[in-house]
Amino acid sequence: MINAMTTDHRRFCRIAILLLGSALFSGCATVPFDEPKTYSETITDTADTRLGRGVHKWTQEHGGLSGVYPLSQGMDALGARLRLAEIAERSIDLQYFLMKDDTAGLVMMNALLKAADRGVRVRFLLDDIFTTSADRNLLLLNQHPNIEVRLFNPVSRRGLSSGLNFVADFRQANRRMHNKSFTVDNQISIVGGRNIADEYFQLKQGSVFIDFDVLAMGPVAAEISQSFDQYWNHSRAVPMEQVADNKNNEDLETVRANIAREFDGLYDDVYGQALESQLLQDLIASREPAFPAYAVVLSDSPDKLINDIGEEHMQLANDLLDVLHSAREEIIFISPYYVPGKGGVELVRQLVDKGVRVIVLTNSLASNNHTPVHSGYARYRKDVIRAGVELYEARANAAGETQGAIEGVETMTLHTKAFLIDRRYLFVGSLNLDPRSIEINAEMGLLIDSADLVSGFTDNADERLATLAYRVLLNEQGQLEWHSRINGEDVVATREPLASPWLRFKAWFMGIAPESQL
Repeated sequence: MINAMTTDHRRFCRIAILLLGSALFSGCATVPFDEPKTYSETITDTADTRLGRGVHKWTQEHGGLSGVYPLSQGMDALGARLRLAEIAERSIDLQYFLMKDDTAGLVMMNALLKAADRGVRVRFLLDDIFTTSADRNLLLLNQHPNIEVRLFNPVSRRGLSSGLNFVADFRQANRRMHNKSFTVDNQISIVGGRNIADEYFQLKQGSVFIDFDVLAMGPVAAEISQSFDQYWNHSRAVPMEQVADNKNNEDLETVRANIAREFDGLYDDVYGQALESQLLQDLIASREPAFPAYAVVLSDSPDKLINDIGEEHMQLANDLLDVLHSAREEIIFISPYYVPGKGGVELVRQLVDKGVRVIVLTNSLASNNHTPVHSGYARYRKDVIRAGVELYEARANAAGETQGAIEGVETMTLHTKAFLIDRRYLFVGSLNLDPRSIEINAEMGLLIDSADLVSGFTDNADERLATLAYRVLLNEQGQLEWHSRINGEDVVATREPLASPWLRFKAWFMGIAPESQL
């Protein structure tokens, strides 16, 4: 009897495993990439809008150049987006890697709904990888007749689960759209490193991302719109309703009421504070000097995500490489995730050998929010130092010194992605200096020619780096040391500063991860 039961149990288990396996593979739903969808382009007849008139006046006064203004502070960056949404008359085009279902996401949804209610067309293109927690709100937002949400390179929510669907097609699902832009009336755009989530706007308690955007107006805004259209009409940009179901059967008025109820409690604390800044009005009235600049968009083609990985498809990286090779005096690389690989080490060596001063600022282990990436970076730390690079790592406890007194902030993470070349050129965008950004993901940014703008960052750079970051050096024994100046005193550490033994162990252990996935 026992043997028979055991035999039957084993047979049952085998059958169950086979059925489960069959379900896993048959249940993985496909995404309707070939389904027809509405083609649309940027609304260009916006010269008569408030923004159009203001921008035209500004560009006429500055020889037809674009205007660029840095957004270093989180609240200014949020306020600029919300104010632009308030002023919008014809269109808002958003392209982001992620939006969270948090305070920043809520106030953004509220701003988009209000704009759409006024008749503004809203196109929201979002990479799919981190959208599942926000699916409900995105689906409801998508119900508005003036709002369309598309997901780039999505994984189907139908079938068993998005997680299983992701695993089933990992090779393709691993390729992501990392672009970030916010364009209003084809006149003004915000481009940089920020996504739509609390940590990017200094709203998250305990920690803050040190990030950077630029507000750009004039001719370059039209270029950003053209790049957006390429992605919006691409086969991998799938209407939200074709991917996810509204299982709760809620209507738009329900979500509007919910947002309004939550928003009332946030107005004074977040939304009102963000709008206190008169930045935008001052800019277009020439009271706050935007920097006149020649600016161009550098962007990967969306086809990069469907083509085989290869140098010929790394459009943004190749364009930037040409710019870097033209440097004569100095390059400052600011990248939160820095995994140079052998090619990157050779690049900086060539630059140093021809007399270019090369500075790299990246995260320390304690400030890095992606430990595996730090592991990949650590493999090359000694190599880049020996190549002649001045290597700096952000100090995790320097948040108060970088951003002023921010209540509740204990640690900071560098998230800025910017390159400063010869104290004249600035590249700012979504690109990290790692294999994922260069080879796998789609990226975009602006190359800006403005010595006046760049000097604001390069003046006194050495002093600020010494205070806010560690200078990583090799001692006589070839071991790493971290040098910093804290409260006016020079401090030297001989192991990863502010990192716990457990964090150091994780970083060592994760060093087995392949570089291409970091």
